[in-house]
Amino acid sequence: MRHLSFDDLAEAMRTHRRAFHLEVRDDYSGVAGEADRVRRFMNGEQQDPGASARWHALMREVTANGTEVQRVRVITEPHGDYTHFSVGTTAANIEVGEDIRWLPRQDAPAHLPDDDWWLFDGELAAYTVFTSDGAALPGWVAITDPAIVAQYAQRRDELWAKAIPHNEYAK
Repeated sequence: MRHLSFDDLAEAMRTHRRAFHLEVRDDYSGVAGEADRVRRFMNGEQQDPGASARWHALMREVTANGTEVQRVRVITEPHGDYTHFSVGTTAANIEVGEDIRWLPRQDAPAHLPDDDWWLFDGELAAYTVFTSDGAALPGWVAITDPAIVAQYAQRRDELWAKAIPHNEYAK
């Protein structure tokens, strides 16, 4: 296993044709900057465009170059504040090229992981490590073991097939 920085993750998106991200937490407000974004949303305030600028620029670049970027968010219903925020701000991610789907937790398969992960084609998996208070450790831990990556690919396909496209879910 090796550690990936944001630049490493960006390079993986540039060199693979399909990037899939699974998010399994109902609340990411422990992640740096997220609590303020949620507060702004819940108060009806404008989002700071700088908060997502780096991510949105990367998404525009890689999707324009042919990388398919998919994301499944597993969420509990009824929604908490973070999920309200997330559903309410996802249109900006869609506009820059991501394909985002929602999967109500009660419809998700059993034994979901505790941590989020990325899968690049069928070659590289990278997962986020969270502390007990919900903060994400910097970067991602990469896995290239073919047997483990194949399990991630199988789970990706299963989740993607069950998840509801954003435009349909947001109605």
